[in-house]
Amino acid sequence: MNERTCIVTRQAGEADSLIRFVRGPDGSVVPDLKRNLPGRGCWVTADRAHVDRAAAKNLFARALKADVTVGPDFGETVDGLIARAALGALGLARKAGSVVLGAVKVEDAVRKGSALLVLHANEASEDGVRRIASARRATVHAGGPGIPAYKLFSEADLGLAFGGTNVIHAAVLADGAGRSALKRVVALDRFRGGFPEENLEIAAVADVIGAADSAAAEDVE
Repeated sequence: MNERTCIVTRQAGEADSLIRFVRGPDGSVVPDLKRNLPGRGCWVTADRAHVDRAAAKNLFARALKADVTVGPDFGETVDGLIARAALGALGLARKAGSVVLGAVKVEDAVRKGSALLVLHANEASEDGVRRIASARRATVHAGGPGIPAYKLFSEADLGLAFGGTNVIHAAVLADGAGRSALKRVVALDRFRGGFPEENLEIAAVADVIGAADSAAAEDVE
């Protein structure tokens, strides 16, 4: 097989669309998220469904050519590691001054086109999410960037990452630290069955077109 071929689908892919796994010293299967651990490795499509299938079908032992141990909650363990990596990257972005917090500041960053991504806590109200979504659509309509939004973390998780309390809405700004955080957030979203960044941007544009069509229909009426 190609070095980067999923052991479940037998399809090759780019490194960011796959997760590398190795056998740890204790015989357990270890996700190599940074792709730098020594030893024989194998690759799995980077989402929960494929990781769970690889574990259920004992594909890790076959690919690594060794007896390995895979816990019953392996998929959840991998999810937790990816989530911690994303929160760590967000924390570094905050320290670099690449994060704004609060609905008003987030909406302002979105309308200026300086936001790279938006984060809503799981506890965020529909009204708060709707207002920022409206700003995202308006930015695209004005020729600005498509800014993806994610709802992946609790208020407590975001508070720990950003060193604050009551963190419901946040925006990561478009710079080096922000782009590193975006990569980790996209990886977590993909693992949980979300859409890649480009699909989210296409969806944002589609929302704008749909809103324009609806407005035109109302004018006709």
